[in-house]
Amino acid sequence: MSTITRRQALGAAAGVTAALATAGAAQAIPVSPVSPVTPAPASPASPASADAPEPFDEVYRGRRIQGGASHDGGHGDGHHAGHGGGYSVRIDGEELHVMQNADGTWISVVNHYEPLATPRATARAAVVELQGADLVPLTLS
Repeated sequence: MSTITRRQALGAAAGVTAALATAGAAQAIPVSPVSPVTPAPASPASPASADAPEPFDEVYRGRRIQGGASHDGGHGDGHHAGHGGGYSVRIDGEELHVMQNADGTWISVVNHYEPLATPRATARAAVVELQGADLVPLTLS
């Protein structure tokens, strides 16, 4: 006759409890098409559009963020010139390298894999990601 040990019974009970808790939690959590961590949808404007992003100058989480048209086409004369669509973003006076994607979203060197709807949102996300650290100037060669 086979007997079940206390360890086996507790292991089986823990497994069943975990499975039921997971199933119950999955049913209790409403699924939203846009969650707080989902980046904003892309704007329908294209990078070549005449609708340039609005300039901004504000303090966000203790850091001064600024954005506006740049006079040099963005990021100097190197092979990256013009990626920002003639728009520059600064955090505490240091330039944050930004680039507009083909779908109208924006990315930066700090949050390159998180496209956002506006340069302001990109600057704010960079401030959050930096967690108080200084923005080191990016030297493009």
